Amino acid sequence: MINLNLWLAFVGASSVIGLIPGPGVMSIIGYAINSGRNTALAAVAGMAVGNTIAMSLSMVGIGALLATSATAFSIIKWVGALYLIGLGLLTILRSKAASQSDIARPSISAKSAFLNNILVGTFHPKTIVFFVAFVPQFTDATRNYWTQSIVLLTTFVITVAITDTIYALVASRAAHLLRSKNGAFWSRVSSGTFMIVAGTLAACSRE
Repeated sequence: MINLNLWLAFVGASSVIGLIPGPGVMSIIGYAINSGRNTALAAVAGMAVGNTIAMSLSMVGIGALLATSATAFSIIKWVGALYLIGLGLLTILRSKAASQSDIARPSISAKSAFLNNILVGTFHPKTIVFFVAFVPQFTDATRNYWTQSIVLLTTFVITVAITDTIYALVASRAAHLLRSKNGAFWSRVSSGTFMIVAGTLAACSRE
């Protein structure tokens, strides 16, 4: 079905990529700081769904289009980037309203974080182009391409979901330090800042 040595090498490479902070990781950290572990884990799940959609699209040819069309790449890149930056700015603007009563309930629901990160993962063109450029290096030409691609896609999504979960748990744990009355304001400011950084990283990605 798939070359075991190539698969193990792919797992290692995917782990390294997952541990490098990018827009997805930064958005997850933002949710963890602002709304806690459950919301952050929902964001991880949404990112996994988004990654699956993006990579599935690449398998049917959209990745090749984005790799050759600077205009298509830029449009999708800026949609995702502006969405994150706008969300971050909105969070910061609302930070002045933070109070002890606000801390008792997450300002962003798990459902919203899940749906938001589906969009972040889907509209992150580097994921699509990466899959097109990266996967062939770990594909055995003597075996069925589609079977190998599905296995590698699943492997990548699960591996990155694991590394994203680590970030979510660590960030949500640290966020407890900001749950005091005096920390409420800075909790939201930090959350919004991380989201803005995530959007900026997406906007600055190479075409």
